[in-house]
Amino acid sequence: MNKQFEGQHDDETVLLVFRRHPIAMRKGFYALLVPIVVTSIPVLIWPQNAKLLYLWLGGFALGLLLFAYHWVGWYFSLFIVTDQRIRQISQKGMFGKSVIDLGLSKIQNISYNIPGLTGEMLGYGTIAIQTYVGDLILDKVHHPAKIYNNLQTILKQVDVNPAELPRYENN
Repeated sequence: MNKQFEGQHDDETVLLVFRRHPIAMRKGFYALLVPIVVTSIPVLIWPQNAKLLYLWLGGFALGLLLFAYHWVGWYFSLFIVTDQRIRQISQKGMFGKSVIDLGLSKIQNISYNIPGLTGEMLGYGTIAIQTYVGDLILDKVHHPAKIYNNLQTILKQVDVNPAELPRYENN
């Protein structure tokens, strides 16, 4: 069998894969913009000094490096829903990783929250998965209502007939 993620069981089928909204990288965007803006000031004050362009290029390179750090954390952080469990993979920087598995049979309740106008306009929110031992909070999820509905359908199908579980498109 072709495994779709590390740690996938032989009898496990991936039903849904999604990640956080790009708004989760906002610190990376700030880290990109601040060095560019700061190193642009001397170039704007003394435009006749061509050597200051190297300063701006250095600020741009530093900004890209800082952005790449945040992008790696966002891109490699995933939520994987299978017919047996939900797996949250959180990338911490370039090398750190945290993995949380939660069996579908352990889930008591699922709810979601959209945090006001910006969450509604940009399409992100928080999904809370409640269990007997605690909550799994999926923060800044892209299209939380859609993911919530997909999770509800999956949980309902697991209770009724696990062989007929729906598969959803990746976000």
